[in-house]
Amino acid sequence: MNRRNKSKLRVKQDGASKRGSWISATVLVAVVAAAVAISAREFAVMWTDPPIYSGPGVTERFPLSRISPGLSGSAADTEIFVLEGEQPGGTLLVLGGTHPNEPASSLTAITIIENAVVSQGRLIVIPRANHSAFTCTDPQEGAPQTYTIETPGEDRVFRYGSRATNPIDQWPDPVIYVGSSGQALAGAEVRNLNRSYPGDPDGCLTEALAAAILSLIQEESVDLAIDLHEASPEYPVINAIVAHEDALSIAVEAALYLEFEGIQIGVEASPGNLRGLSHREWGDSSDALALLIESANPAQGRLRGAIDPALILQGMDRYYVRAQEQGLLYVPFGEEGHPIEERVGRHLETISMLMEIFSTYHRDRTILMSGVPSLSDLLTEGLGAYLDPPAA
Repeated sequence: MNRRNKSKLRVKQDGASKRGSWISATVLVAVVAAAVAISAREFAVMWTDPPIYSGPGVTERFPLSRISPGLSGSAADTEIFVLEGEQPGGTLLVLGGTHPNEPASSLTAITIIENAVVSQGRLIVIPRANHSAFTCTDPQEGAPQTYTIETPGEDRVFRYGSRATNPIDQWPDPVIYVGSSGQALAGAEVRNLNRSYPGDPDGCLTEALAAAILSLIQEESVDLAIDLHEASPEYPVINAIVAHEDALSIAVEAALYLEFEGIQIGVEASPGNLRGLSHREWGDSSDALALLIESANPAQGRLRGAIDPALILQGMDRYYVRAQEQGLLYVPFGEEGHPIEERVGRHLETISMLMEIFSTYHRDRTILMSGVPSLSDLLTEGLGAYLDPPAA
């Protein structure tokens, strides 16, 4: 082959090589673009709130920013539901979703909203207290973004969420967080709503949210304030009521009556030197009797396997069964686990009993609620039976 032909061959080869490189690059860009588009769509979905339906007892719903205008347009603004009876009485606040990765808290609040009817007094319910924390999941946990509950109608999708405010909405974390309560904590706790009370309207987003919730308690003259939570099976304060000293007597009496009904629940006094938490700061900064309720959630623990929708809803994990055999847990853990029906049912029964005990001693501030399922109802029929959208 002469030099000219060799040169033409080299040019053809170089051209083919360049065309191949362009094709490879185009395919790679297309694949990356498709991956980004899919991820962006899933990412954006986290900012679309799954619906909560107003049940027969809801008389009003409004954003928290109506109480604290500074939250308007922010990721912390969240919806409030009011159920008011025809007869005057006391006011109960139920707070769900302080930590969205404790799903029984928000699901209990939603079950009340969609089923309860108040005949006397008033019930204020916040189902997604830390709204921002519902828009993300905890890093390195591999938790699903959503889980689904079957209902008689269309299945309902709920967001799992994180323990803390989305860092996109509040960043950076300090090395040490010293909140308005004066308690010094690890820097990441600056995004933990239940370490941020009494809050600060001019502080970071989570502190402003805490201040808004406390303002709601004060301005609405809340008599009884209950913060719903869940805990890991290896955590000592579990299946328990944590009570401010002003609310300790009704917590103890409620626990005794619940035990008569076969529901074992402990009572813990709110430590005076543990600041920033709802059961402490609400009680110190308002006239409300402040309490926090914990149920057992194996998806939160460190001894579990992978977090998936089955673990979230069924509450069953084989590693916790083994941990129970080794005496490592503070709550019984058998082959049946701790399903969401049990956890929501315990919350509902405890709220109802606290309300009843409070009303017994404060006749002029009686709060009467009906229509919510019992623990037995939920275990028999499933939670989904009470989450079906109401008829038009």
